[in-house]
Amino acid sequence: MPRSRTDHAPTPREGRRPRLRTAAIATGVVAVAAGGLYVAGLLTAGEDISAGTRVAGVDIGGMSRAQAEARLAAEAPAAWSAPIPVKVGDRATTVEPASAGLTVDLAKTADLAADPSRDPFTVIGRLFSSGEREIRPVFAYDADKARAAVTGLAKKNDRAVREGSVAFREGKAVATRSVTGQKLDTGRAVETLRAAYPATGSAPVVLPVIMTEPKLPAAEVDRFLDSYAEPAVSGPVTLTAGSERLRIAPSTLGDHLTVKAENGRLDAALDAEALLRDPDVARPIASLTGAPVEASLGVRDGRVVVESEGRPGHEVTAKALGDAVRPLLTRTGEAARTAPVATTVTQPELTADSLARLGITEQMSTFTVDFPSAPYRTTNIGRAAELINGSIVQPGEVWSFNRTVGERTPDNGFVDGTMILDGQYRSAPGGGVSAMATTVFNAMFFAGVKPVEYGAHSFYIERYPAGREATVAWGSLDLKFRNDSGKPIYIKASATDSSVTVSFLGTRKYDSVEAVAGPRTNLKEPSKREGTGEACVPQPPLEGFDISVDRVFKDGGAEVKRETFKTHYTPRDEVTCE
Repeated sequence: MPRSRTDHAPTPREGRRPRLRTAAIATGVVAVAAGGLYVAGLLTAGEDISAGTRVAGVDIGGMSRAQAEARLAAEAPAAWSAPIPVKVGDRATTVEPASAGLTVDLAKTADLAADPSRDPFTVIGRLFSSGEREIRPVFAYDADKARAAVTGLAKKNDRAVREGSVAFREGKAVATRSVTGQKLDTGRAVETLRAAYPATGSAPVVLPVIMTEPKLPAAEVDRFLDSYAEPAVSGPVTLTAGSERLRIAPSTLGDHLTVKAENGRLDAALDAEALLRDPDVARPIASLTGAPVEASLGVRDGRVVVESEGRPGHEVTAKALGDAVRPLLTRTGEAARTAPVATTVTQPELTADSLARLGITEQMSTFTVDFPSAPYRTTNIGRAAELINGSIVQPGEVWSFNRTVGERTPDNGFVDGTMILDGQYRSAPGGGVSAMATTVFNAMFFAGVKPVEYGAHSFYIERYPAGREATVAWGSLDLKFRNDSGKPIYIKASATDSSVTVSFLGTRKYDSVEAVAGPRTNLKEPSKREGTGEACVPQPPLEGFDISVDRVFKDGGAEVKRETFKTHYTPRDEVTCE
């Protein structure tokens, strides 16, 4: 049966065209709207950076990258360049960020702030956002500058550990306080500075340091000062020996006190031997006690006799001195710092009873030198004889002129006189003692003992035996001999205004010792010159020459040994003085 008209199914053309048109219209409307929104979004966003974009409070919205970089440079927050307060140990200072390689990279910050995309979805989406964007600045870091800045901090703030100590200076106790060592940990300090940039507050950045504590606590220095050091030099100490008193000043005590630290404690030590040798102590102790007096010997009928007997002395030993002084050092007050010092009785080495035992039984040799009388010669030769007289030289011992007589100074009893210096006579302290040196040399020569050091004058002096004379100079030339006789030797010396005599008393090793002089050879004529200065002394000319002198040892009249002494004399130039 045929369908009615109402049941007629529409054809595709008839049924779909309206819907497609509607969809197309709707799509167009959306596209137009989206396009408008995109355009609006682009207008709102600006060139490179969206509106509302800020970096550390600086508004760079709507700007190009170049504009944003310029704005950031002009309006940079103070924190980006402000000095960073830092603390290194207990010291506060600041670090300039730029010098430490800490800055803001403005170009990279502007790049970061620029819109990441210009696609429609991103642009339109920003129309419906809040519009505010905060961009974190991009920080630049120069590792070399950072290390250099931290190294500079270390140089200024590092300190070595210092141990506390106490010393004695000019009679005062002087304390050196302990100091804790401090060393900046440069590696960690660089990272700490980097993390602290930019500084946002006033509190300092604490940089890491390595601390080294001293071994000696500060309290120990205080304890030692109070209990020992300050009392030790609070005043003089007074030592008594019978009715005699010896005061030792604080400055002298301090010169011989040493302080050392051990196991966290300070201790002091008194060098009693050095204190005893100190002239400020040795001289008064010598007068307070007195050394033994040796017997004085002479020769009578060819034999040694005692002219005056010796007597005992009293001695203060280094141990006795230390035992007396040490307990007083921790006390204060004059009465508390006074104590007796023990003395030891010392017997003389040479007495009437000891002569035979020692073997000092005969005169081994004696020699006399005559000299022109002059006040300086009388003083200097007499003083040298006084110091040499009574010397006892033990078997094997070396005797020294300079050690026995000492330096020829006014304090030692000598005056200026004429001596040979630089090849001519000049005025100098101790002039004339060469007469004593020559006399001792000849006494040694004829006693047959062994010379160790000697030297002749540079030119010959007529009053001395050629090739058998000697001179001395403090610090450069000595006269020494070794006692190889097997028995002690006693040296007896005496002087007058025009002569000096030296005798060796002991036991002869040989029956006799003789001198045999050879001829003068290699003669050389002197020249003439003019001297200047107040010390110049005129001198007559004398030729120079060489000479040999044999020392001949005899027993029973027969020669048993021979030694040759060779001497060279330069010409003695004629000198006139202006």
